[in-house]
Amino acid sequence: MMRVPPALADPLGVIPVFMIERAARLAFTRVLKAHPGLFERLGDYRQKRYGFVPDDLPIGFLVEPSRLSLTVVRKPKRPEADAAVEGPLFLLLALLEGRCDADALFFSRDLTVTGDMEAMLALRNALDDSNIDLPKDLGQASGPFAPLVSRALTYVRDRALTGEAGQWN
Repeated sequence: MMRVPPALADPLGVIPVFMIERAARLAFTRVLKAHPGLFERLGDYRQKRYGFVPDDLPIGFLVEPSRLSLTVVRKPKRPEADAAVEGPLFLLLALLEGRCDADALFFSRDLTVTGDMEAMLALRNALDDSNIDLPKDLGQASGPFAPLVSRALTYVRDRALTGEAGQWN
């Protein structure tokens, strides 16, 4: 599993949070538009706050399903979440898409889960049922460039997940 190279991660430590948050919210909104029932699957856990902390970036994310909101926080501050997961960005994105076995990653310590485990399990089940495909979902927002953007994002995802980052990094 690839980690975000410092040359790409370090600028996020100086870019104003509102700019990062704007970009992240655009992607978040796009995914919700493509998968409108995603948070409905959470049931009572929809009221929980979920933290996502990429350990290879100087930022973290807080998702509040009941408000359909995403907030970015700069480390060392951590998202004030009821349940949180921490690991490399590409691993967290693979979990979002249901491309990895979350249990195996937890027990191998490739990711850390804290807080309300039942809420995190409910989120995992909702994500597994959603068939999210980030390159496709985000590419669709690119208008006439959708095929090109989707192919480029798929290429990056595939290289990151197979550990072939050295070939394109």
